[in-house]
Amino acid sequence: MRFLSIPVAAMLLISPNINCSASEPAKVINLWPGTAPGDSMDAGEEADTTKPTDNLVAGKPVIRLGHVSKPTIALYRPPTPKDTRAAVVVCPGGAYRILAMDLEGTEVCDWLNSIGVTGVLLKYRVPKREGSEKHMAALQDAQRAMSMVRSQATEWGIDPKRIGVLGFSAGGHLAATLSNTSDQRTYPRVDNADAVSCRPNFTVLIYPAYLTVKEENDRIASELTITSNTPPSFILMTEDDPLRVQSVLFYAAALKRVNVPFELHVYPVGGHGYGLRPTGDAVARWPELAALWMKPWLAR
Repeated sequence: MRFLSIPVAAMLLISPNINCSASEPAKVINLWPGTAPGDSMDAGEEADTTKPTDNLVAGKPVIRLGHVSKPTIALYRPPTPKDTRAAVVVCPGGAYRILAMDLEGTEVCDWLNSIGVTGVLLKYRVPKREGSEKHMAALQDAQRAMSMVRSQATEWGIDPKRIGVLGFSAGGHLAATLSNTSDQRTYPRVDNADAVSCRPNFTVLIYPAYLTVKEENDRIASELTITSNTPPSFILMTEDDPLRVQSVLFYAAALKRVNVPFELHVYPVGGHGYGLRPTGDAVARWPELAALWMKPWLAR
């Protein structure tokens, strides 16, 4: 298989304005008033854990933020003339051990700003908490983040019906889990924000991890209860991704069975963990395709 595309929208190319230097957020907000729910783990001091021997991506280093115990959302606003009033919660990856905060975070928010979208960078708790599923603390943070954005939508100039989620690798799994658990709040209500829906209006999954169980014939992971209420989804991966392209194929088939609209792109080469950086592979064009797919939510 050299290239697989299952389009829902016509394909027009939109050149992304990708700037690898991060803008400053308009505001940074703590997700929880005090300690996060059920969190007693001492995660250590939050810090960039990148080592000199770690791989570069497109010739640049990556911030590998570790020991996160105080989750936040950071708002990155587009220039006023471009503002579509759409927003996207961005979930960096990092195997639920660290967060690739620039490669799959701030750089992505800058790109979203270039197409008129407010980027909401989610700094969720890592590493996984002992005694719980790898994604549980992160899912609590993601549900809280989506509800907070929607509850503050009017104040922040955002349309509450046009708030999506975008995730990479483990962050892609987190985005998919958020998209399939909107009716199952994973923590006791904290305040009025939690009375607002945490369902994304659309979902973008870029080289997502953990969607299926390989040892069980690629059964969809149990936390991903795909129904007709799962949001429309854009999914992208490469055939040579070490996380196995089969996972997105089975996930897309599950969406198809319940008539959830989706667009799936599989490229032959590109590997894993490239973010938006220009690697020379054709898959680096994915922001153009994603921007086109998101157009219905970007209409002013």
